[in-house]
Amino acid sequence: MIVQACINGARSRDFHPRLPLTAQAMAGDAASCVAAGAAELHIHPRGADGRESLAAADATVLAVRQACPGTLIGVSTGAWIENDVARTRAAIAAWRELPDYASVNLSETDAPAVMELLRKQGIGIEAGLATTEDAERFVALADHGRVLRILIEIDIPDLPAALDEAHGIAAILERAGVRRQILLHGVDGTVWPFVDLARQKRWSTRVGLEDGKTLADGTVARDNAEIVAAAAANFRSTSMS
Repeated sequence: MIVQACINGARSRDFHPRLPLTAQAMAGDAASCVAAGAAELHIHPRGADGRESLAAADATVLAVRQACPGTLIGVSTGAWIENDVARTRAAIAAWRELPDYASVNLSETDAPAVMELLRKQGIGIEAGLATTEDAERFVALADHGRVLRILIEIDIPDLPAALDEAHGIAAILERAGVRRQILLHGVDGTVWPFVDLARQKRWSTRVGLEDGKTLADGTVARDNAEIVAAAAANFRSTSMS
């Protein structure tokens, strides 16, 4: 069970005043999150214009790694970032400061090819499953066992429906005999209920400004570190019980 910090995602600059958008801002923010209890980091590198960029991964990963030595660093490979299959593949193939792992959304058409490209570079894979259809596609892959972990990442705003989808995905993985760590996370209003569910299931979770900006009581957090500290305290309550 770990808490992963997702420090920025695709959020726009006006989402929160402490949203880190430059490599140096991400590095400083990441260090604060690790100090607050994050075991790993999930980042969306940004170019000079503040937009997400796979090409910016080298500089960002290097800066974060220097600030957080020994901490595993992951990045997104979301198809929307480059919005072109060939550009996405070329950008990933050009990485030289390799992240420890990268997230791949099984809802995206090119996901199997992106996963194979990451494997060839020795980069771990977080297989992102947002729906039961994604889960069925994942378990049908011949090499589905060659992933670091499974992300059950539900973006349904209605909590009962989101919980149903998460349990449905977990059931498909169980039936297929998938034995990989599961990291569960929601978005906005489902973030903290999913942290609680992850703790109950002894799964991992992630929190941070990518997924939501409030604490469990609904107040807006000061920064990513405050969100991480709250989730880490939630998880400690299980280990101490």
